[in-house]
Parts: sequence; C-alpha cells; structure tokens
Amino acid sequence: MGHLNTLENAYLLAEDGIITRFGKDADCSIDRADAVIDCTGRIVLPAFADSHTHLVFAAWRESEFVDRIKGLTYEQIAERGGGILNSAARLNAASEDFLFEQAYVRLLEVMQMGTGAIEIKSGYGLTPESEIKMLRVIRRLKELNLIPIKANFLGAHAMPAAYKMNRPEYLRLLTDEMLPRIGEEGLADYIDVFCDKGFYTVEETDRILTAGARYGLKPKIHANELDYSGGIQVGVKHKAVSVDHLEYTGPEEIAVLASSDTIATILPSTAFFLGLPYAPARKMMENNLCVALASDYNPGSSPSGNMSFILSLACIKLKMLPAEGINALTINGAAAIELGHHTGSITPSKSANLLITKPVSSIDYLPYTFGASWIDKVILGGKIM
Repeated sequence: MGHLNTLENAYLLAEDGIITRFGKDADCSIDRADAVIDCTGRIVLPAFADSHTHLVFAAWRESEFVDRIKGLTYEQIAERGGGILNSAARLNAASEDFLFEQAYVRLLEVMQMGTGAIEIKSGYGLTPESEIKMLRVIRRLKELNLIPIKANFLGAHAMPAAYKMNRPEYLRLLTDEMLPRIGEEGLADYIDVFCDKGFYTVEETDRILTAGARYGLKPKIHANELDYSGGIQVGVKHKAVSVDHLEYTGPEEIAVLASSDTIATILPSTAFFLGLPYAPARKMMENNLCVALASDYNPGSSPSGNMSFILSLACIKLKMLPAEGINALTINGAAAIELGHHTGSITPSKSANLLITKPVSSIDYLPYTFGASWIDKVILGGKIM
C-alpha cells in the first residue's frame, strides 16, 4: 500500500469514457485528439471510490451536533430518540421524490469533490415501506448513470422504538417481509448490520446475514465502532466483502481479518466528528490487511463526503503515508464495492475517472494542506465535471 506507480512527463489517452493508453510523453504517437488538457506541474490521479455512505436522508441533524458540544454522548442522544431514530422519523414522513431530489444534489456534490464510484445504504427507514422507498431512490440514482453506484440494504441500522420490547418481531420483519420484497425487485447488492454495543448482537447479525444470503445479498458490516462487539468475527465468518468502522480493533480482530479476504474499511471522519478512538491502521497494514478508507457521509456522525479531507485525516490521525492513503481511497475503496475491475486505478480498459490537481510540488502536499481545495478538474467517464 505504500507504493504508487508513477510516471513523470506522461500522457494519457481516453476514448469513449475509457482509458485506452498512457506512457512517457516522449513516446506519445497520437495524431489527433478532440480535446487536450495541459497538466504541466499537476498530478493526475484515479478518482475516489467511496465505499461507505448514507447519502439518502430527509434532514440534517445539527441540533445533535450542539448536544454533543454540550457533553452528550452518541449513545445518550440515541436513547433520547435522536440519532438514527431521529433520521428515521423524518424519512418516514418524506416522499420518494423529495428524497431523490435531495440525494441527487448530494451525489453531484461528492462527484465535484472527486468521487467517481460510491456505495449508498438504506437504514433510515426502519419500516418495510420506508426501507423499500430508500432503496428505490438509490435505484433511481443508479439509473442516471452518472457514476457506478452500489446499493446496500441496512434495515438493521437501529432497533425501532416500537420494537424495543419485541426485538424478535422486528427481526422477523427484516428476514420474512423486507428481504423477499428487496430480492424480488432486485433493489440491493449488499446487506449490512450495525453489529455493535447498543445495536445488534452477534447472534442477531448472524441470523440477518444468513437470511440475506438467500436473496443473493453479500454482507458488509458496521463493526466495532463503539466497542469490541464481535462484529469483525461474524463478518469474516460470513465472508463479508468488508467490515467497516473498526475503531475498536485489537490483535484478535486483526488476526481474524488477516486470515480472510475481507477488506478493513476505516471511516476516520466519524471518529473525528464523534471524538472516538481512531482505528489502528498502522497495525492493520503491518499485518498485511487490505485497508480501505471511506467517508461514512451521513447526517449524524459524518456530515461530509469530502474525500480529500479523509486523506488528510488518514495521514494526520491514522499515521498512514500519503501513498497508503491514496491507495486506500482509490483501488482499495473500489475493491470494497467490487468495482476494482472498472475503476480505482489508471489502467487501460478502466473508466476514465480521474482527478487533476492544481499545480503542486508532490503527492505529499495533498494531505499536508488539509482543508485546501487542491483538485482542479474532475473527469468522470471521460467528461469534465
């Protein structure tokens, strides 16, 4: 992860939205081009692949931001009906068209900041009707063909207040009512569970993932954000594509991941925003884990999809080298949503999803200038944003 293949004084040719070839500028033998971009003094990078977002929601939660400033914890806010349940109440009252319009604006926003592939989760509905409504919004976003989008069913995001005294009934709703409808309509690529302290147990997670597999949904787990929950272990048991968050990850969890093909996806802006411990990225990489980075863009714990800032956080707080952070945000992020064949690197036959920086001195400058706008152009599918 610490190595980036680079070419200085290079050219790159894209045709019909696909990278066709690149090489040393001195070896360029292209006779003509419809458009030429002079990148003197600049760096050309793959666009970001954001493998963990909650882009579809009805309203922001800035009042909870103030509550945390006053000293309330994430768990205390949730116990008062805030957090995920707050988002669920607002989403239940929103129309599908309203949710689509809001999510479309956010999708354009993250694309303009360099995201060229994305995963979007449900999970703010928590009823059969509203979870289906969210997934239909994601399908409509997919159908725009702006960038590759993967849909993730996260009905097990929180326990609805109406079922707190009857958890088995909500599990039945998930497995026997929501999943058959989702499978019949082909609404999701993945299934997710918030397996953590105060949310879903390992046993409940195991049951939900087993049910999801019957409908062809591959698992991706919210794991170990709040405690050593067993989420990593149950994710690996089910051959999860990725386990995400991982703030509480020790030697046992690292050993389990090292023996698997599951990708360790770290969401550092969530730790930054909530004041949580940061995931032990260096120990993970020292044990040869495949580490990805993602934004966790959502209204409660990470209200930003700025992947440039994620790169800075990774270097400053996770002690990742700039090359490691870039690999985690691009090729490894693409692998975490099974799009590595399509995007995530500058490779012939892959989509021309590219970032062109402003004039900069080196790769290291990018995370160093946290908060700065160092992206000059975003090219997605061969088209300049």
